[in-house]
Amino acid sequence: MHGLGTIINAAAIILGGFVGMFFGKKLPDRFRQILITACGVSTLFLGIGGAMEKMLKIYDGELSASGTMMIIGSFVLGAALGELLDIDRHTEQFGAWLKKKTKSEKDNSFADGFVNASLTVCVGAMAIVGSIQDGIYGDYSTLTAKAVLDFTIVLVMAASMGKGCIFSALPVAVFQGIVTALARLAQPLFTEQALNNLSLTGSILIFCVGVNLIWGKKIKVANLLPTIIFAVLFAFIDLPFLS
Repeated sequence: MHGLGTIINAAAIILGGFVGMFFGKKLPDRFRQILITACGVSTLFLGIGGAMEKMLKIYDGELSASGTMMIIGSFVLGAALGELLDIDRHTEQFGAWLKKKTKSEKDNSFADGFVNASLTVCVGAMAIVGSIQDGIYGDYSTLTAKAVLDFTIVLVMAASMGKGCIFSALPVAVFQGIVTALARLAQPLFTEQALNNLSLTGSILIFCVGVNLIWGKKIKVANLLPTIIFAVLFAFIDLPFLS
């Protein structure tokens, strides 16, 4: 059944959110604060690890970095487009709308929980690759593995930031559902180089989410999301300094 992977992934996020909320309600504020910090540190290193895996290569016994110019170009163009569209403001408005519709006005961390959890579970190569595999072959193994990771991530986030984290299942369902539905058309775009670029820039975005979790909202991560689009496009530009 095509699309089953996304259903499993969204269900795992919802379940992880409810489990996290159940335990979170029993925790004093100081424990919830340390959990937010723990989430931030973990997210930082998830981002660092993913980025280093794609950037660092060994040539002739020496360690070297690649993709530097691609990162700079993608982030500069992506940030400009994201700021022009003001994705961050629209994301926050959607979070505020959800907060009102779910009668969670007293939950001060609802919007932050929704935005941070959504960005963490949506950004990354596993979402794209898994959705394409599901859409073309009906193979949902990658999305099932992602579901296990997302369950754990959202569980911890919900324990510290509450109900908003559960609603990160919505953007995951929409984004992965669209990619699954259009998988056959989109497949030519996702070459090995394109997926490497996507994974690298996606990991850096995850690092930025970690920064915000620890130090407050220092980076408008949503406004950087178009970076991923430019990263994929750069994979089809044959210039040596972009490799």
